[in-house]
Amino acid sequence: MAASALVGASGFGNWARLAAQQKLTQDQLLQFDTYGNISLIHVTDIHAQLKPIYFREPSINLGVGANKGHVPHITGADFRKAYGIADGSPSAYALTYNDFASLAEGYGRVGGLDRVSTIINAIRADRPDALLLDGGDTWHGSYTCHHTEGQDMVNVMNALKPDAMTFHWEFTLGSDRVNEIVEGLPFAALGQNIFDAEWDEPAELFKPYKFFDRGGAKVAVIGQAFPYMPIANPGWMFPEYSFGIRDEHMQDMVDEVRAAGADVVVVLSHNGFDVDKKMAGVVSGIDVILSGHTHDALPEPVLVGKTHIIASGSNGKFVSRVDLDVRDSQLRGLRHKLIPVFADVIAPDPVISKLIDEQRAPYEAELAEVIGQTDELLYRRGNFNGTWDDLICDALLSEREADIALSPGVRWGPSLLPGDDITREDIWNVTSMSYGAAYRNEMTGEFLKVVMEDVADNIFNPDPYYQQGGDMVRVGGMGYHIDITKPQGERISNMTLLKTGEAIDPAKTYTVAGWASVNEGTEGPQIWDVVESHIRKMGTVTLSPNNSVQVSGA
Repeated sequence: MAASALVGASGFGNWARLAAQQKLTQDQLLQFDTYGNISLIHVTDIHAQLKPIYFREPSINLGVGANKGHVPHITGADFRKAYGIADGSPSAYALTYNDFASLAEGYGRVGGLDRVSTIINAIRADRPDALLLDGGDTWHGSYTCHHTEGQDMVNVMNALKPDAMTFHWEFTLGSDRVNEIVEGLPFAALGQNIFDAEWDEPAELFKPYKFFDRGGAKVAVIGQAFPYMPIANPGWMFPEYSFGIRDEHMQDMVDEVRAAGADVVVVLSHNGFDVDKKMAGVVSGIDVILSGHTHDALPEPVLVGKTHIIASGSNGKFVSRVDLDVRDSQLRGLRHKLIPVFADVIAPDPVISKLIDEQRAPYEAELAEVIGQTDELLYRRGNFNGTWDDLICDALLSEREADIALSPGVRWGPSLLPGDDITREDIWNVTSMSYGAAYRNEMTGEFLKVVMEDVADNIFNPDPYYQQGGDMVRVGGMGYHIDITKPQGERISNMTLLKTGEAIDPAKTYTVAGWASVNEGTEGPQIWDVVESHIRKMGTVTLSPNNSVQVSGA
């Protein structure tokens, strides 16, 4: 089968082109013409979301360098045009941001691991030896996950019976806790790039790969953990480990599994999509990369050389099924379907529903407490501020009596619709982490500029291997201009203090409040308490339009 035909072999079209608000069925969502001899099931970036949620896709996802204008760096109408998606259709709701609130009223919530289980069970009924692979960012991101140190997610995921996983935010539980969980996992914990920091040798607890005999073929699954752990997250929480892309070691691992008889090589990755694209061009012999970290959801594989890259979204919103035809130690063909987990369409697996409720039961009163309401669509996702981020920045400015607020450009966190109650669970879904102290520091204008430039380079460096951040730091109380085409140190200009309209003075000192500092010993109230206090005082959340960031070069 030709490479172009391989990429086109997607089951996406069946649900993509259904008329707006047409009644979907579970059978339509799960329909798949079984193909070849091996099936892969991919989930990633669940971020501890056990229950159905709303999740709005980004309006801005800028690509730089060679990736400018290429998927996943197109959004909205451009994305729908690229894939032939009808306005108002189920896939328009699932994959783009336009009319999100109104479409959400019609199509409902997405995700829920009991619905994900139903999809997994259906695929296994069709292909009993299908491989379930978890791309990481699983034991992080909710009230119950925080209070159980990840045990709620471990219990539920173990019940889904994965075959392997890799890692990122899991390490922010601290290495002692991670080691304790991993030692008890009934499936493979993989990371060819997880090394012992002292000896610069592969860490014994995390195997680089595992072989699976499936469909008369030998499948090698190689793990790739998030490469930039000590940069993006606090290295002091996992001091015995080092990471990195380590593409030379990846090539060694691919060569090693091929020499040991692997018929097909699958990389379970938490690199992020652009890093995966570059790695696919550098490392030869990889058949499939299951991509995670950047939360992209793509309805068709992207082909780089002979490597197929699959992106399966986040927050339990999608499940990817990938069928492979592997014969004579070669991948002869591939078919793929990105399955949206419409919670009102997919029947929950009652066994997993019961297990989820058991995890949540001790905390139900705290989770359900209503803190306020929102008149706004609250979302987080995109290169710059979302409305959740604006609300968090407003809380920091007010509660911490600061001139300027900084909030990390993380991608996780569900959405709320206008008119929704804001519960404590909702606040934790966008703030929960193990280093959530809300600091209050003095910073000079010059230092602020350095911080902004450093973060901008982590995101907009044209070389994907230097893109070490999430999205751009969210800012309150300050406006600025960014030219994403400029080199490091020259992207940020026109920094302005919004309350006075004055230019930020490099020599002047400003009071800055923020959270999620990677520095050990950071002091301050926890961010979820800061946000809860602010929302209680507001009662009903309303936000002014945020036009404080001006972008050029896009």
